[in-house]
Amino acid sequence: MIGFGYDVHRFAHGRPLVLGGVDIPHERGLDGHSDADVLSHAIADAVLGSLGLPDIGHWFPPGDPACKDISSLRILEKAAGLIREQGHELVNIDSTLVAEAPKILPHREAMQRNIAAALGLPPERVGIKATTNETMGFVGRGEGIAAMAVAEVR
Repeated sequence: MIGFGYDVHRFAHGRPLVLGGVDIPHERGLDGHSDADVLSHAIADAVLGSLGLPDIGHWFPPGDPACKDISSLRILEKAAGLIREQGHELVNIDSTLVAEAPKILPHREAMQRNIAAALGLPPERVGIKATTNETMGFVGRGEGIAAMAVAEVR
């Protein structure tokens, strides 16, 4: 079974930039109710979608005060737990961040380790790639970051 996830967050001043559970030095973070970790959100939705489960907004409602500034690694842990509760196994993740800045490669391995630990996978089963939007659209104008992910479950 395969699930697909997509998420996007706009940049905001006065917030840390968290991607894959890593604080990344940047002049702006991402706006959101949780830590706004767009990569973890896309992966969580891919995991949940693999079994036709509701998206992360169902499990972590954006208006819920208990979810305010929550680490998105906890969201990944919940998604992986739901897969295991249904008797399935998460096989692997493949994901892509789309951003003009910052550079992702220096942080890729740390993100991979964090995500793998939250999902109960070996790091080599968590693919993380990055690309730009070639200066087109809201991502290209530096207004935010988008992420896509697929998850395989058996």
